[in-house]
Amino acid sequence: MKATAKAHPIQGLVKYHGMRDEELRLPYHDSISLCTAPSHTKTTAEFDPDLDADEYRIDGEPVDGRGAERVRAVVDEVRERADIDHRVRFVSENSFPTNIGFGSSSSGFAAAAMALSEAAGLDLSRPEISTIARRGSSSAARAVTGAYSHLRTGADDHDCRSERIDVADELEEDVRIVAGMVPSYKETEAAHEEAAESHMFEGRLAHIHEQIAEMRGELRAGDFDAAFERAEHDSLSLAATTMTGPAGWVYWQPRTIEIFNAVRELREEGVPVYFSVDTGASTYVNTTAEHVDRVEEVVADCGVDTRVWEIGGPAQILDESEALF
Repeated sequence: MKATAKAHPIQGLVKYHGMRDEELRLPYHDSISLCTAPSHTKTTAEFDPDLDADEYRIDGEPVDGRGAERVRAVVDEVRERADIDHRVRFVSENSFPTNIGFGSSSSGFAAAAMALSEAAGLDLSRPEISTIARRGSSSAARAVTGAYSHLRTGADDHDCRSERIDVADELEEDVRIVAGMVPSYKETEAAHEEAAESHMFEGRLAHIHEQIAEMRGELRAGDFDAAFERAEHDSLSLAATTMTGPAGWVYWQPRTIEIFNAVRELREEGVPVYFSVDTGASTYVNTTAEHVDRVEEVVADCGVDTRVWEIGGPAQILDESEALF
């Protein structure tokens, strides 16, 4: 059977680095994110008994090395749950630039888990599918459930799964994200591998549970300023941990800092706007529909390409007419 799925990438609000279990990709602590649309990954998967080996292609290129290993982890989990042994043909396309800090692995593995589960005939809820997507990327679990989602940590799939947060309507409808694209390649996996070796990691763990609780409350209450100011501060906290690991990863570029400063100047003028970064130099600038044109203009003046995104929903199965092969 063949199936096609679409998923939106995530922007971390309370982020994570480091995993207690590399194989199951169990993070040290909870995390919260929102999905950005219309940016998306579309994936078609088919289990074919006539294939001699799995075939993986992303954006027109064959996938090998570590990338293929991560895709195979998701494929093998679906094969095991469905009790099938057929090889798979897997084609994926992204509608936005990848590997510059905009969550392409989250939407990629979320769409993969959805398409593969459907193609294998599994009847699973999105939280259950999130545990399959997590084998490729922990962030992908939240891209499966979509919108504002919370990935809980745990020792197994029963606990470590994503759930959608019931937020105030205005945060679903009125939030706009200006993407400031700073093209600098990044390696998130490397940062995950050494995060726990930073002398600041224990400090981050000590306060993260409070951040999660406060963020959930602010999202439910529709408190845009409190929630996105917290996301901005969490970005700085995550960067401090990343920069003080053994490799001293510094992902930010001069234009990243320029965007930070431009956002702060806008805020001094009374504009509700906050920056956020995941692993990379590119920057999310969170604002409201009323102010988005002004904010995009200021971000573009920093010398970067921009896109404007809204809140994206959960991963979904598409009609067969949208298949990639």
